[in-house]
Amino acid sequence: MEEESTSTFVEYFGDSPYIRVLDFLIQGQTFDYSMTEIARGASVGWGAFTKIWLALLDKKIIIQTRTIGNAKLFKLNLTNPVVQKLAKFDLELTKLATEEIAKKFSVVV
Repeated sequence: MEEESTSTFVEYFGDSPYIRVLDFLIQGQTFDYSMTEIARGASVGWGAFTKIWLALLDKKIIIQTRTIGNAKLFKLNLTNPVVQKLAKFDLELTKLATEEIAKKFSVVV
């Protein structure tokens, strides 16, 4: 079985279901997903996911984009200022972590 790598966001803020769902949505912010795809993609059980889902909807972190048959699709609400700051923060955090890794492996000539 292949081990999944942990994102910098999850590494810094903890491996909780809420953080994993946020991380999944931030990483795939240009795409829309069904609830099932988000739960699976974030590796979160359905019971925990439905509680998280209500909080995300209530805070307007996610928005419904369209309906295909019976499936409703959602994505990160990029017009929400909190979401914008989270996405920017994730990018900066990843950049800093990448620079730290690069320093460890750089060779002085």
